[in-house]
Amino acid sequence: MSVPARYQDALTIQRVLNTARTIAVVGLSNNELRASYFVGYYLKRHGYRVIPVNPRASEILGETSYPSLLDVPEKVDIVNVFRAPDALPEIAEQAVRIGAGSLWCQFGVVNETGGRIAEDGGVTVVMDRCIKVEHARYVGRMHWLGFNTQRITSVRAGLQ
Repeated sequence: MSVPARYQDALTIQRVLNTARTIAVVGLSNNELRASYFVGYYLKRHGYRVIPVNPRASEILGETSYPSLLDVPEKVDIVNVFRAPDALPEIAEQAVRIGAGSLWCQFGVVNETGGRIAEDGGVTVVMDRCIKVEHARYVGRMHWLGFNTQRITSVRAGLQ
């Protein structure tokens, strides 16, 4: 499924990352080998307030974990989603209800209905992008090395 370009706009991504302070990570795992754990850890290390949203855990990354977005007792700037695409419409509805600034859907989390629900509720949407990769590209250190190319690639020149 192709993702509408408006959900991957570079200026929108930069604005979201540069203005956010609090990120609720829906589907954050307490398993250190899962991508969500590594991303949550990375975001904490880079100064964001990370709020785990996982009904199967009481604490992740030293933070209280909440069963749903509706249970989070503070303002959320970004709702970062590590769930199956089918879960996105309900998560988008909750993001609108709590007044989140943006809904950020990780690689593979693509659901246009969820995107429309969030947009119609005034929530900015980023879809099919990794927040860690985009942070490294625009805010972190990747851009210092000349990687701000708008593409992620593993192509390397062969040895000479």
